[in-house]
Amino acid sequence: MPVSTFDISRVIRPSILRLEPYRCARDDFSEGVLLDANENSYGPAYQTRVTCDDGQVRVAPQVDRLQLHRYPDPKGYEVKQRILKLRPSVGSVDNVFLGVGSDEIIDLIVRITCQPGRDSILITPPTYGMYKVVASINDVGIVKVPLIVEDGAFQLDVDAVIAAATGDSAVKVIWLCSPGNPTGTILREADVRRVLDSGFSGVVVVDEAYVDFVRAERGESYARLVAEYPRLFVMQTMSKSFGLAGIRLGVGIGGREI
Repeated sequence: MPVSTFDISRVIRPSILRLEPYRCARDDFSEGVLLDANENSYGPAYQTRVTCDDGQVRVAPQVDRLQLHRYPDPKGYEVKQRILKLRPSVGSVDNVFLGVGSDEIIDLIVRITCQPGRDSILITPPTYGMYKVVASINDVGIVKVPLIVEDGAFQLDVDAVIAAATGDSAVKVIWLCSPGNPTGTILREADVRRVLDSGFSGVVVVDEAYVDFVRAERGESYARLVAEYPRLFVMQTMSKSFGLAGIRLGVGIGGREI
């Protein structure tokens, strides 16, 4: 059975919990001219102009439609609604977070959970190198529990992961990568559940950047377990299978508290 001891106040840094979020008119209104934003109402300074059939020179329609001179919805509601259509196992837009690529989400998770110079993350090499880079930038320790590599398994050493995470109160985040980068292997669900049920008090992140390349019979996204495990946070991206690396859109899926 899942362990129900997740306490967000023990996981997030006190300074973050005390933050008063920045608010603007777009938090409360979705239409009208919002003067507090100080937008340039004339549109982008450099625009593509075309000569129309009537001889008039106008801004190219595609530029006008993009509305690049207006700030977007800070909550990304419409984008999140589309994410829900792609991921029907996710309950609500309240379970979805949007980042500037997955790398920003990685950085934010480390910054909101780990006190610089004191706390640590746990990784399972060989794995995605950005976890280590972000930890180093933020002066956060790195605990390494290598994957079991014999016979090309590249699976979790579950007992070692649990022992390292629960035996050190400084560990605030466990990073799991499934399918693995660079291994390509899918972590066994039974192993992931054991980590989630272990009594670890921090956040368990499953990085699923390549999940859409997994055949249905081989496994499913762990996003469906978010409602079951409040400490679980799943990362996905539009950069790989969707072929949209240029828009830099990362997706985080977790409980509303996180």
